[in-house]
Amino acid sequence: MPVEILILILSIMAAVLISSFISRFIPRISTPLVQIALGIVMALLPFFPPMRLDPELFMVLFIAPLLYYEAHTINKAELAKTLNLSLSLAIGLAAFTMLMVGILLHAVWPMYPLAAALALGAALGPTDAVAVSSIGQEADLSSRQRSVLSGESLFNDATGVIGFQFAILAAVTGAFSPIDAISSFFISFIGGIAFGTLMGIITNWVFESARRLGWESMTTRILMELFLPFLIYLVAENWLDVSGVLAVVATGLMTHFDHTSMGPNTSKTNIVSSSVWKVISFSLNGAVFIILGMLLPEAMMTSWGDRKVGNLTLLAAIALVSCTVIVVRFIWVTGVLFFAVNPKTGKRTPMSKRRLRSAAVMTLGGPKGTITLSLALTIPYTIASGAAFPMRNEIIFVAAGVIIVTLLLANFGLPLLAPAKNEQPETAQVEKSIEVLRRTVQELSSRSIEGKRLGLQHVLTLYNERIAHLKSQIGQYNPGETQALYVQTLQWEQVYMEQKLEEIQHEDSAQSQAPDSETPSKDSQEQAATQILEHITSSLAHIDESSHVKWHAHIAWLRIKGLTRHVIHKLRHMTPNISDNEVFQAGRSIQAELNHHIVEQLYAELGKGRFKTEDLLTTIINHQLIESSAQGKTSIEGGAGLRRKTEEIMREGYSIELSVIQDMVEAGEISRSQARDLRRNVYIMQVDNDSVL
Repeated sequence: MPVEILILILSIMAAVLISSFISRFIPRISTPLVQIALGIVMALLPFFPPMRLDPELFMVLFIAPLLYYEAHTINKAELAKTLNLSLSLAIGLAAFTMLMVGILLHAVWPMYPLAAALALGAALGPTDAVAVSSIGQEADLSSRQRSVLSGESLFNDATGVIGFQFAILAAVTGAFSPIDAISSFFISFIGGIAFGTLMGIITNWVFESARRLGWESMTTRILMELFLPFLIYLVAENWLDVSGVLAVVATGLMTHFDHTSMGPNTSKTNIVSSSVWKVISFSLNGAVFIILGMLLPEAMMTSWGDRKVGNLTLLAAIALVSCTVIVVRFIWVTGVLFFAVNPKTGKRTPMSKRRLRSAAVMTLGGPKGTITLSLALTIPYTIASGAAFPMRNEIIFVAAGVIIVTLLLANFGLPLLAPAKNEQPETAQVEKSIEVLRRTVQELSSRSIEGKRLGLQHVLTLYNERIAHLKSQIGQYNPGETQALYVQTLQWEQVYMEQKLEEIQHEDSAQSQAPDSETPSKDSQEQAATQILEHITSSLAHIDESSHVKWHAHIAWLRIKGLTRHVIHKLRHMTPNISDNEVFQAGRSIQAELNHHIVEQLYAELGKGRFKTEDLLTTIINHQLIESSAQGKTSIEGGAGLRRKTEEIMREGYSIELSVIQDMVEAGEISRSQARDLRRNVYIMQVDNDSVL
C-alpha cells in the first residue's frame, strides 16, 4: 500500500508537469482543463492505482497552503479599493447561491435531500481566481475586475466552507437549529479571524526578531513559512474549534515580514521564497484538477449505473445547477453595478451596454475550481445512523460537471466578451531598464580592470544582449543606426590610415630601420598600409550596395579573415623583392595601432548620444579582439581563471547597476515601484551568479 501511494503521488506530479508543457502548445485552452483531461486518462489506464483520499487530510494538504499563499500575495491596496464589491460577492452572493441551488435542486428532484442540495450550493459558492489567471491570457480583464475576482475568491472560500460544514452537519445528524447554527457561525467566524490576526502579529514579530538577531537564513525562513499555514489550520480546527480557513486567510493578510528589511540578502531570500511558493501553488492546484479528472470516471460510472437516477436526469441536474449559478451571479453583479455610486461624484452611474458587458465578464470570470472540488470530496461516506450519505456520488458528479461547464465558459466565453489586446510590454518601464543598463555599461567600461580584459569583454557582451532583448520587446531595433556607426568607423579608419601612410612616406629610411633591427622596413610598412587603406576605401565605396544582412557578413569577413589573408596573398605578387614575412609583420603592427586608435574613438563616443551604447559596445569588443589577434596575443587565460574573473566582473557590474538604480530614484527619473522591480531583476541574477560560485 505505501508503495502504491508513492506511485500515485509521483504520477500526479508527473501529470502536473506534463500539463505545463502541453499548455504551451495550446495556450487557448486553460491549464485546469488540460489537467482534468490528463486525470481522466490516468483513471482509465489500468496500471495507475485507484484514487482514495481522506477528506480531512485533503483540506489540510491543499486548502490551507493555497489560501495562505493567495491571502499573502494579494494586492492589498487594490483589495481595499474594491473591498465592498468583493465582500458583497464573497458573502452575499455565496450565501444566495447556496440557497438558490439547494432549493431549486431539491424542488425539481426531491431525491436530493435539502441539506445535501444546500451543501452542493455551498460548495459551488467559492470561485477559483487561479483558474481565471490560467485562461491562456486570452481575455483582457481590467485591474479592477481582477482585484474584485481575487478578493471574492479569497473571502468566499471561508463563506463556502462554513456554509458547507453546517449543511453537511444537518445532513449527517438530521437535526438543524437556526439559533445554534448562527451562534456557531459567528463564533467560528470571529474566532477564526481573531486567532489568525493574532498569529499574523506573532509571526511578524518572530521573523523580524530572527532577522534582527542574525538568526534568519534562507533555508530556515522558507521552511518556517511553509510550515506556518499547516500549523495555524490544525490548531484552529482541532484545538480552538474555530474556522481554520479564516484563520489561515487572516494570517496571510497580516504577515508582512518579507517587506520589513532592505538589502541583497533579504531580497534574495524573498525571491527564493516567492519562487518556492509559486511552484507549490501550481503543483497543488494542478494536483487538485488531476485528482478531479481521476475521480470523474468512477463517479460517472457509479452514477451512470445507478437505476435510482437516470443518465438524462444527471445531465439535466448539471444543466440546471450551472444555469442557476450563472444566472444568479449575473443578476447579483448587475444589481451591485446598478446601485453602485461613483466615489468622485457621489451619484449613481446609469447602466449602459459597457456596464452590462462588465457584468457578463465578472459572471464568466468566476469559474468554480479548487475549493469547490475540495469541499465536494469532503462529503462523508455515511451519516450518523451508519447509512450511506444520500446521493454522495451524484453530488460530486454534479459539482464536477458545473466546474467543467464554468471553466469552459471562462475559457471560451471571456475572450469573446473581453478580447485580449495584443499589447507590447510597458514601453516606459522597458526604456528605463535599457537606460539603467546603458549607464552601467558606461561606468563598467570606464573602469581599469587589469588582467581581466577578456572577462570584461564577455560581461559587456552579456549586457549588450540584455539591451538588445529589451529593445526587441518594444520594437526599437533600428538597423540603420548600426549601419551608420559602421560607416563612421570606416571613415575614422580611412582618416587614420591616410595620416599613417603620409607619416610613413615622409619618414627617413635611414631612421626607420636600424641595422639588425626586427622592425619592418619603410617599404614593407608602406605596402601594408596602402593595401589596408585600399581595403577600407573599397568597403566605403560598396557599403550602400549592401543590405543589412550582407554588411554584417562583410565586416566579419573584412576584419577577421581579410586582414591576414589579404596582406599575405596580395602583397606576395605585388612586391616580390620584399619578404612576405616582413610585410605580414608590418601589416599586423599597423592593424594593431589602427584598432587601438578606433577603440579610443569609440570609447570617446560613449555618453555623447550620437550612437546607441549597445552598438558602440559591440563594435568596441570586435575591435579589441582584432587588436589582440594583430598583436599576436593568442594565448588566453585558462578556462577556470577566465570564468572566475568573469564572475568577479559580473558581481561588480551588478553592484554598479544597483547604484545606477538608486541614483535614478534620487534624481526622480524612476519611481520607487519601478526601482523595486529593477532591483528585483538584479537580485535574481545575483542569486544565479552566486549559485554558480
